[in-house]
Amino acid sequence: MPASKKTLAGVIGSVAAAASLFVLIPKEESGRTVKATINPDQSIAIKHVAGKQYLSAYLDIVGVPTACDGITKGVRMGQRFTEAQCTAMLEREVIEHAEPLIKCIPALKGRANQVVAGVSLAFNLGTQGVCKSSIARLWNAGQWRAGCDRFPLFNKAGGVVRRGLVDRRARERAICLQGL
Repeated sequence: MPASKKTLAGVIGSVAAAASLFVLIPKEESGRTVKATINPDQSIAIKHVAGKQYLSAYLDIVGVPTACDGITKGVRMGQRFTEAQCTAMLEREVIEHAEPLIKCIPALKGRANQVVAGVSLAFNLGTQGVCKSSIARLWNAGQWRAGCDRFPLFNKAGGVVRRGLVDRRARERAICLQGL
């Protein structure tokens, strides 16, 4: 791996936390199973194991063109992707969400459970949304538990409470509270 290549583990300060970001969404929600393996160089190999793989662009629940594992940036209907392209795009997207999140909440780096929950939320909500939220304000004040308790508030898509988001926020909150 080139020395200049960013890794998710390097950005968030934990290889294990980085690996868990790729396998966080359970089969019951996503319909898939993904395996993440940590390589000797601290990079992460992702392998689709089971379930539907979204190699063709589709419209998400609010009509946004989406591909692979929730990638929306630059996706247009009609596009097709390989498994390798999906893996590379996912790592790039997660890094692009993790870096600004850690910049706005510096104490997240190295806090494995809170960074996993925060980056997962940012991947879904957008980094600006998280950085301007009560979660960021509370975490920056050192109120980790109170920030984790705010996750369930972010359960809407298109202005409607979505069961999948209720479940996802509950899962992220549970991860966030671990180790506090």
